[in-house]
This record gives sequence, C-alpha cells and structure tokens, in this order.
Amino acid sequence: MINKFQKTISWITLVCVALFTTVVFVQMWHNLFKNYFPFNPGRYAGLLIVGLILVLVVGFILYKLKDDNRVTNRVILLVLLAIFAVVGIMWINFVPNTQLSDFGGFWSHAKDVLDGKKIYHFDNDYFAKWAYQTGYLAYVVGATKIFGYHIAAIQYLNVLYQVLILWVVYELVVKIFDNIKMARLSVLLLMINLDWFALNSQADNQYLGSLLFLTTFYLILQDKYWTYILAGLTLALGSIIRPIGPVIIAGIVVFALVYMFMRNNKFQLSGIYKLLVVLAVYFVIFSGAGMLIKSSGLNEYGLSNRDTEWKFVIGLDENSKGVYDTALVNSFDMNQSRAKVLKQEKEVVHEHVEQLNKTHGWFNLFQAKLATLWSKRATGIDFTGIEVNHSPVTVNVVQFVGYVGSILTIIFSWIGSLKLFKFNYKNGLFLLLLPLMAFVIVQLLIEVQGRYRIEFIPVLAVLGGTGLYTIFDWIKTSWSGRHGRSI
Repeated sequence: MINKFQKTISWITLVCVALFTTVVFVQMWHNLFKNYFPFNPGRYAGLLIVGLILVLVVGFILYKLKDDNRVTNRVILLVLLAIFAVVGIMWINFVPNTQLSDFGGFWSHAKDVLDGKKIYHFDNDYFAKWAYQTGYLAYVVGATKIFGYHIAAIQYLNVLYQVLILWVVYELVVKIFDNIKMARLSVLLLMINLDWFALNSQADNQYLGSLLFLTTFYLILQDKYWTYILAGLTLALGSIIRPIGPVIIAGIVVFALVYMFMRNNKFQLSGIYKLLVVLAVYFVIFSGAGMLIKSSGLNEYGLSNRDTEWKFVIGLDENSKGVYDTALVNSFDMNQSRAKVLKQEKEVVHEHVEQLNKTHGWFNLFQAKLATLWSKRATGIDFTGIEVNHSPVTVNVVQFVGYVGSILTIIFSWIGSLKLFKFNYKNGLFLLLLPLMAFVIVQLLIEVQGRYRIEFIPVLAVLGGTGLYTIFDWIKTSWSGRHGRSI
C-alpha cells in the first residue's frame, strides 16, 4: 500500500514535470519563430545550429570517454571546471564593472555600511520593507572588509561559486543516477549556458544561494544524521543569502514525508526525526541571524519581509503580464509610510484579481508568465551593462548566444523529462524536482523576471543531461544494431 502511494506520487510528479517542460518547449519555438527567425533568420538559425553541433560533438566525446577509472573521471571533471573558470573570468572582463539595478543597491549600500551610514531612512525604503535582503548585504560587507571595496572580489567569488555549483551538480547526478557520463553531460549543458552565468559580474545573490541549496540537497541524500545537521546549516545560510527558502523547504518537507518517512513499504519514524533535525537547525540559525542583524543596528527589522503584497501587485497585473511595470510602480507614492502604501497595495491586488476574474484572464496571464520566466531569454545579460562598451550588433549576438544555451537546455530537458518514465534513478531525484515544481507554481502568482530561473537552471541541466545521454545511447544502440546486421 505504501509503495503504491509512493509510486503514485512519483508518477504525478513526473507527469507535472513533463507537462511543464513540454509547455516551455513549445513556447520556446513560438518565441523563436515570432521574435527572431522572421527578422534575421541567417544569424539566429546559424548561431543555433552551430551551438547545437558543438554541444553534440563535445557531448559525444564526453559520452565516449571511459568512466571506469576514478582518476580519469576526476581529470575530465577538473578540465571542464577549469575551462569554465577561464570563460567565466573572460566574461567578467568582457562587460563593464558597473553595478546595476538591485545589484547596484547592494554594492552602494555596502559602502554606506562601511562608512557608518544607515541603509534606509524611513520605513518604506528598500531595506526597510524587504529586510530579508540584508542577509546578502551583510555578506557583501563582509567580503569588502576582507578584500577591500573592490567589485572584482565579488565577481571572482561568483565564478568560484559557479564552479562549485558545477561540481555539486556532477555529484548529484552520480548520486541519483549512478551514471558518470550523464553527470559530465549535465555539467556541459550548464557550463555553456551564458544565460545562467552572465550575472557573475554583478553583486548577485543567486549563485551563492544556489550553491548552498544544491549542497543542502546533496547532504540530505547522504542520509546520515551529521549530514542532516549540515543540511540545516546550508539551508539556513542559503535562505539568508537568497530569500527563496520557503520554496526549497516545501520541496524538502514533501520529499521527507513521501520518501523518508515511508520507506521499504513501511513507516519509519527516523525519517521524520531527520527532517526535524534539518528544520530545527535551520530555524535556530535563521532566527539567530535575524536577531544578530537587529542587535548590530544594521537593520531593526532583521530578516523579515514587511511587503509581501508587492510581489502580487506586479505578478497579478494583467496589463504587464506579471513583469515589472514602471507606470504601475509610479502610481504609488513610495515616500509615504509603509502602512499607507500597504493599504494601497492590498487595494491594487484586489483590483487585479477582480479584473482577471472579469476577463477570464488567468490562463493567458499564467501562460505569459511561464514564457517570460522559462522559455524566453533569462535577461541576465541585460543587467551587465554590456551595451556600454559594445556595439548594438555585438550585444544582439551575445544576447542570442546566451539564449542558445537556454534553448539547448530546454530541448534536452524536455527529452530527459519524457525519458524519466522509463529510466532507472533513485528517489533522490524528487528532492530536485519537488522544489522546482513548487517554484514554478509560486511564480505564477508573483512578479517574474527571466533571471529568476537561475537557481533552477542546474536542475534543468540535470534533466538535460538525461536527455542528451538518451540521444547518445540511442545512437550507440542504433549503430550497434546496424553493424550487427551487416555482419
């Protein structure tokens, strides 16, 4: 009975993932034929074909290389990581050092903290209403105290985190699929995705946060009490750095209840105890960090979110399709108190819901938001200021090269999601898929930007590695079959 329940939940999850990747796959082609191919088919089709050929050629080489020697496997991984590190540093030197948007806010306010200035002046300032962002600000301040107020330190640390993310992805695939070749292919798809690594030039909290969350998954899959303690630590640190902790926690809780509490066709209380260890360590560290920030005078609101409505103000706006809209933002007087602005936000959210109900616009809104977040460009390149020191043609080419990385991930993750129905894997796979689907659902309701998918591109790369491996396996089987018949 328990095994049947687990299989049902697993099947439902796989169906949801397959539906998600299929929708994204279709939307991606629609975007290409609507916004790219009609205007410059030679350039865009050429770049896409070149990217596809390169990935297939390099991927096939990685697939053919033997995986029965531990030293050889490590050397191959280290070569991939070294190549990426060089490319990552070259990218930093290719774009300006100027910090833009929220990233500029982190960088400039870090200087304010160092100079003894306040990070907000009234209760509706950025760090007053979104106090949870103080966690990453504290990290930036700490880094500048160690390395000096030089953006290069933050940039090179981002490259280091990206390299470690690639390594953790490799280890996760080996742990879940027991397949080193698939791990190599997952790393390949991630490392060539410029849409994923483009923001290493900015003071962006997504890479360190992503590394900590992925490490949390890896530690949980080790299934030892000491690794659960460490998982609680990395989960808390990840949530302090990047405030998507509730989505990650939701996925972990469901995974624990379905695959740890119920195991070998019986209930095991040890699974609940392990989950409680993770959550207890998380709450102690996260709460302690909030109190520490309060007591230090950095932010009297700790790590709280005092403006939960704002994400819905933007996310449920039918006119802007859930993306940032200057006209909507300017309709608010941000110089008013938090209480007054909050009242207006609630009214606007109510108006959005009424409008969507009236026009039956929910489906179109969700469809548009899925496309923005998952099937179009990640827009990370747009936040690098690349247009400052490069021509419009170069910017256009680089942006599409970044998109090619996303396109390849979308194609192969779609194939991989379908293959999972007939593929051998451990239940640990669902520790990656459940948070992904939780994030997909939450983002249907709140503000979306293409770059928000950065934390989950590694999960899509795992699916993509599965798809790429499936293609090479099919080629190998077909070739062997024809060769056998010819004999």
